[in-house]
Order: sequence, then C-alpha cells, then structure tokens
Amino acid sequence: MRAGELCTRIVVFAERDMELAEAARLMREHHVGTLVVVEDAPKGRVPVGMLTDRDIAVGILAGGVDPRSLRVGEVMTEKPVTIRESDDVLDALRMMRSRGVRRLPVTDEGGVLVGILSLDDLLEAVAEQLAELARAIAVERAHEARARPARR
Repeated sequence: MRAGELCTRIVVFAERDMELAEAARLMREHHVGTLVVVEDAPKGRVPVGMLTDRDIAVGILAGGVDPRSLRVGEVMTEKPVTIRESDDVLDALRMMRSRGVRRLPVTDEGGVLVGILSLDDLLEAVAEQLAELARAIAVERAHEARARPARR
C-alpha cells in the first residue's frame, strides 16, 4: 500500500510569517495538533517545517515566552521529514520510528505537498487488515465444518 492511498489530502498549513497566535487558532478551529509550514513555489506549496501544539505549549508557554511576539518561523521545526505519495507505507512507518515523529507531510514527485500521513492513519489501516484476516479465518472454519461434519 502506498502513502498516497492512506494520507489525508486536506492539510491545514501555515506560513513562516504567520503570527503564532493565529497558528494556534487554526489548530483549534480545525481540531489538529500539527500544522505543515509551507512556502509557495512555482510548482505549488512545498513543506519547509512543522509546528505542533507541543511546540507551542512546552517550547514557548512553559518557557515563559510571550507567544504574541512570535511568528511560526521562529518556533517551527525546520526541514520536516517527508515521504512521497508513491512510497510504501512500511517505509513511512520505518521513517516515523527512526525519526521519532507521528506525522509525515506527503509530497508528489516534485516535492509539492499533497497530504499528511499520521501514525493514526497507519494504525487504522492495519486494524482493518487484521479484521479482514479474522473474518477470513472464521469463514474458513465454517466452510471446513460444513465440508467435514464431526463424526460421533
């Protein structure tokens, strides 16, 4: 299965010069904990960073910094780990694990943002596949029982 098949295609994003308070309002309004920070390029929006609610809460508020004085570009994690939509989801999982992230911006072959893939997306897909395996086993057992009734 490919990353592009599982990713969420509607991505809430921010730009470097956006006020941090506005970014936080976007997170609340869209019920997300992460914004992909993008730059406009001739080919489309290219991911250049990630901003999480944790960055704001732990990195800024807990540090006693006034968030009203900051822009997204001052707080974001630069050079986000990305994955291409044509890459296998197992590669995405390995990348998440090795880099310690829960979300990956998904790009096309030209590096343009097309979606976001979360650990939750991967977990949901695996759960569906496990449920299908369990149903296949149940059907096989029922078929076996009909084909070979128990002898007394």
